[in-house]
Amino acid sequence: MKNILRIGLVVFLSFSLAGCTFIFQKGRRSDALKIEELSSQLDELSRAKRLLEERLGKEISDKQIKLQMMEKGLVITVVGDLIFDSGKATIRPEAYSLLDKVSRVLKENMGDFNIGIEGYTDNVPITHSGWKSNWELSTARSLSVLHFLVNEKGISPQRLSAIGFGEYRPIATNATAEGRKLNRRVEIVIQPKISKIKEGEPAPLGPSGRIK
Repeated sequence: MKNILRIGLVVFLSFSLAGCTFIFQKGRRSDALKIEELSSQLDELSRAKRLLEERLGKEISDKQIKLQMMEKGLVITVVGDLIFDSGKATIRPEAYSLLDKVSRVLKENMGDFNIGIEGYTDNVPITHSGWKSNWELSTARSLSVLHFLVNEKGISPQRLSAIGFGEYRPIATNATAEGRKLNRRVEIVIQPKISKIKEGEPAPLGPSGRIK
């Protein structure tokens, strides 16, 4: 039963991350290789999640961050108010310790994975700051985290991307202060790699002989 659930999750990841329709055909070698490749990556993401849970136990218990395995990868959600002051995109010194712990895992334990930085805001209109809209603010915040990881922590820029969603993907109601606080967030996404495997080609092998 556990294996069936695991294969189901791997297939779901394939659909979600490929960005297009992908049809698995029974007995097709390339599909079997892709499933094994994604299964191996899922193991790595699960190990990273456990490691982050160990290193960020206090921050998790204080509800400053949340770790989730989602269709887009391993998502590290950080409360935006912890990283930024209201209407600002400069990282607060109080956030350095948390970002240090996260970046160490990204660099030392997840070096083969790409990382997406996603910024989100609540729906309160921009009034006193110089941003044109919440889109600009959320994008600037995700870029601030990206530059911190590159310039301060030495993570390869080739692995990173940044995007801002503004107020348009809330995870809670904007009708309450608590809900708006949850919506002001930054998500650091460790992204599974999707590679095309052509029929008839051998799958790339890692040092242990497992499919990469």
